[in-house]
Amino acid sequence: MRAIKNGATHYTPASGIPEVREATARHVTRSTGVPTRMENIVLTPGRKNLLLFALLSLVEAGDEVIIPDPGYPIYRSLVEFIGARAVSLPVRQGNDFRPDPEELRALISPRTRLLIMNSPQNPTGGVLRREDCEAIAGIAVENDLVVVSDEIYSRINYDGEHVSLYALDGMAERTILMDGLSKAWAMCGWRLGFGAMPVEIARRMDTLMINSSSCAAAFTQWAAVEAFESAESDLAVDHMVREFRHRRDVIVDALNSIPGIACHKPEGAFYVFPDITETGWSDRDLAVTLLDEVGVAVLRGTAFGPLGEGHIRLSYANSIDNLTAAADRIATFLGAPVSG
Repeated sequence: MRAIKNGATHYTPASGIPEVREATARHVTRSTGVPTRMENIVLTPGRKNLLLFALLSLVEAGDEVIIPDPGYPIYRSLVEFIGARAVSLPVRQGNDFRPDPEELRALISPRTRLLIMNSPQNPTGGVLRREDCEAIAGIAVENDLVVVSDEIYSRINYDGEHVSLYALDGMAERTILMDGLSKAWAMCGWRLGFGAMPVEIARRMDTLMINSSSCAAAFTQWAAVEAFESAESDLAVDHMVREFRHRRDVIVDALNSIPGIACHKPEGAFYVFPDITETGWSDRDLAVTLLDEVGVAVLRGTAFGPLGEGHIRLSYANSIDNLTAAADRIATFLGAPVSG
């Protein structure tokens, strides 16, 4: 509000206000340990722009991009939009929703140009461990791949440390760290994403920003400085994460008490991705029917890729009362015989 009152309602440089980019670089340096300068930072109206700009900068039609499956649907959508081929990297419940580095290695071909990783992950809540990141980094270096590391949920991590691919030796030179204010700071409607990347790629993204969105909103950019540097903001994030951990435990226990549902306890983000195959329902039919019949909104697992089959996704970014009511409705509904 102070920024608006002070006239921060005009165009800014395409990659962001220099002072805000400097504050963002300080935040990235603190959180990853990698010395990061303003020139490495690009601010965009939401992080989806960062992914699109990365693809437009680095990938040609017919190239291959490896994406997690199940994974955030925008990865596949944007890869296919530019005419490239999305190659699924399995993320399985049996491996705590972490990819197998050897499966990754086997997917790389002469057409592979980019690898997209996400930790903590949407839709599963899976978190890459240090040994996973080191193995993935080694494969990227060995095959001269650029990595887009989507770390939008990095602060929402319950059971261990967040390990950034950007932070590993040799990776800052080939990694686009993709983050934003929507999740940890609950500023989703403010539309501000930020990326840290090699300067050459940042310059390409600057050109794409000029020719698309012009810039992110000026007052939103100034709000990011408060988010990154206010002690009060940091405490609020920590408080929110503690509450999410409690909600996670409540919804996981409730879902696992329902016959036919097996819900893995996620280590990050605010989603659960339970296996519903033993219910006898397909993920699509169950998602549609729960909404129509009992007013519970879930997403079918296959919305996140073919390997999401047999799962549904629930968000626990809601009140305990609503989460408990939703689980009760699902339990009551599944007590009835499968129809159709």
